[in-house]
Amino acid sequence: MSSPETWRWIWLVVAVAAAVGEIGIAGSFFLAPFAVGAAAAAGAAFLGLAVTGEWIVFLVVSAVASAGFRPLAKRLDASSPLARIGSNRWVSRQGLVLRDIPGGPGATGLIRLDREEWRAESLTGEPIAAGSTVQVSRVDGTRLVVVAVEESADPPAPE
Repeated sequence: MSSPETWRWIWLVVAVAAAVGEIGIAGSFFLAPFAVGAAAAAGAAFLGLAVTGEWIVFLVVSAVASAGFRPLAKRLDASSPLARIGSNRWVSRQGLVLRDIPGGPGATGLIRLDREEWRAESLTGEPIAAGSTVQVSRVDGTRLVVVAVEESADPPAPE
């Protein structure tokens, strides 16, 4: 198995498998450095480098690629709405109160967000009247915790 001819194809298969795996778990940049390293090792194998040299190329290029992808992965994670999955997608969104939200802990009313209706409670403990606009602060189990949005009485003057 130490034949350079065999390792050429092994490196290509590893590069393709890692690239496909990265696509399958997009956003993690976990397998991408290994795909780049394996592709570089395959290139070294096709150039006739010894198997030990190919492994060194694989390890060095994978480490450099990993260090290079890290800032990009962090930047994407910071701007990624990972918390916006499932019911958490409603956080920071505005909705309409359909049924009064009474004040007090655990007291719920009903709000509409897009086409969905949710039980909601007041973040401040103050009652919120039906017809009011609210903003979702957080999701607590199967209910949303909301705060009333202050609407100005006078619309802004056109410029």
